[in-house]
Parts: sequence; C-alpha cells; structure tokens
Amino acid sequence: MSERLIRLVRIIVAIQASPGITAKELAEKCETTDRTIYRDLDLLSAAHIPITNEGYGKGYNYLGNFSIYPLDWTDEEAVAFGMLPQILDQLSHLIPPDFYTAYEKVMATHHKEKKDLHNILQQMVSIIQMGTPAFQEQQNNFLSPVIQAIIHSRTLEVVYHTQSRNVTTSRTLDPYYLIPRDHRFYLIAYCHEKEKFLTFRMSRFLEVKQTEQTFKKQDFNIKEYFKHTWSIIQGTEKIHFKVLFHKNIARYVKEEELFVKPKLTEKEDGSLLFEVTLNHDREFLQWIMQYGSDAEILEPVEYRKKMKQTLLNWLETYQNEKL
Repeated sequence: MSERLIRLVRIIVAIQASPGITAKELAEKCETTDRTIYRDLDLLSAAHIPITNEGYGKGYNYLGNFSIYPLDWTDEEAVAFGMLPQILDQLSHLIPPDFYTAYEKVMATHHKEKKDLHNILQQMVSIIQMGTPAFQEQQNNFLSPVIQAIIHSRTLEVVYHTQSRNVTTSRTLDPYYLIPRDHRFYLIAYCHEKEKFLTFRMSRFLEVKQTEQTFKKQDFNIKEYFKHTWSIIQGTEKIHFKVLFHKNIARYVKEEELFVKPKLTEKEDGSLLFEVTLNHDREFLQWIMQYGSDAEILEPVEYRKKMKQTLLNWLETYQNEKL
C-alpha cells in the first residue's frame, strides 16, 4: 500500500512538472507497467484530482489551476537542485537559455517559502507570552530556534541548567516535540550524551545553537513516553489512586483536561469516584490539594496517611502566631 501511495504522489508531481506526459513515460518514471499507470490514474480521478487526457498521443494534464504547492523541499533536495547549474556548465551549449530563467524562478519560489515560514514562526513566537523565573531578571526566549530545529530536523547544541542537581552542562540534542505544561514549555529531545529521550524545561536553557547537522527521526511514540505520567515528572512506580470528589465539584472535575485517561464512576449521591494509575505522585497530590476537603483519597491507604500528616503540618504552621 505504501508503494502505491508513493507512486500516486510521483504521478501527481510528474504531470505537474511535465504537462502532456504519456502513460508510457509515467510508467518508465515509476518503474511499473502501462496497465498499472492506467489503474492509478483512474484512482486519482475518483479522488477528484482533475487529470485530463488531451487525446491520443497527447498525454495527461490538469484541468484549471490545480497544482502541488508549496515545493516543500527538504534541505537535501534544495542543495541537490541548487547544484544543477554547476553540473550542467559543461553542457551549456546544449541547454536553452529558458532553462536558467526557469531554474531561477524555482529557486526564488523555494527561498520565498523559507522566508514566509521564518516570518510565520517569528509572528507565532511573538504572540506566545512566557513567564520569567523569579531568580532571573530576563527570560531567554529560545522558542524560535527550537521550533525551526524541530521542523527541519536540525540538531541543537545547548547549555542547560539542571535545577535538581544544581549543575550546568553542555548537551547535543535532537529536538522532537515542544509541549506546554502548567504555564511552561518543555522540549522532548533525544540527548546524545545520555543516549535516550529526555524532557527539558525551556526556561533552563542558557544557550541554544542550531547546527548544520540533520537527524533522521527515530520511531518515537510520545503517548507511550508519557504513559501513566500526570504532567511532566516521571517515575518508575505504578500507583493506583482512588479519589472521591464531593458532588459539589464532581461536574468540574469531569471537565478537567488531563494528560492521562482516568476511570470515572458517578455515585448515586452525585459524588464522583476518580481512579488513575500513575508513575509518580507529586504533581497529582498537588492537583488534589486544590480541591481541599471536597477531594478524599481512598486508596492507597498510605497516601491517606501522607495527606493527613501534610494537613497536620499545615495546621501547626498556622497555629504558630507570628503576627
């Protein structure tokens, strides 16, 4: 199926590049038979691609202004195409002048696409407002180079501060995803030094440099990566929580936009039983605490005790009058 899909795309591009191309020529380009090409053309027509035959021996063309745009070249394709004039210099006496004007138009289109994309990225970054960490006077905004690196599969060289260990390191990263969590941005990237995928908080980047090195994306499933993760912090445990929400807030809990899929059971009195399995507890407990006494941890029992101790500590803090 994938081979046929690739062939269909090649047919669409070939007709646009060479209006009047025949079925035989298409078959040669696609390394298949005339009969297969006819079947593919019928399939494309059924998919409302406006292909028309100009008559016997005149080949295929498009009706109206149909075209494949933009070029959407890879960097490698652009470099390869850009080498054409040098390669053809020795044959310049055989090449009509119109080739070079056509070449210039194609390259101009490519450069305009790159400029338009850059402008769109800059506009997008300018409307994304990021907070500033309390310890920093100014936030380093590396969104633009990171987004461009993700789009073009460019490796990054970065300087990163790991807050938990209070160390600053230089790293080489292949960036995959930029995701928002709790009013912050995080980068999911393959770390060359650690040889595995890691999560990096954007505000902890001190330097970000896009290299000329490209990378081929691995088979990476971000849903599997964050499986059983409440927000960002990942652990190795499997903790099954059962929480009972009071009927007064049950409807609001059901509206929460979560990164995991909980099991929800509505009780006769209107309360809501919330069950979820997680690999770390901290972020989930922080979320539970915002609901105060309207949220009761039922299981695991040790977390009931842990929450009780937390509340006793709070009470002790506020019973100690300092005013």
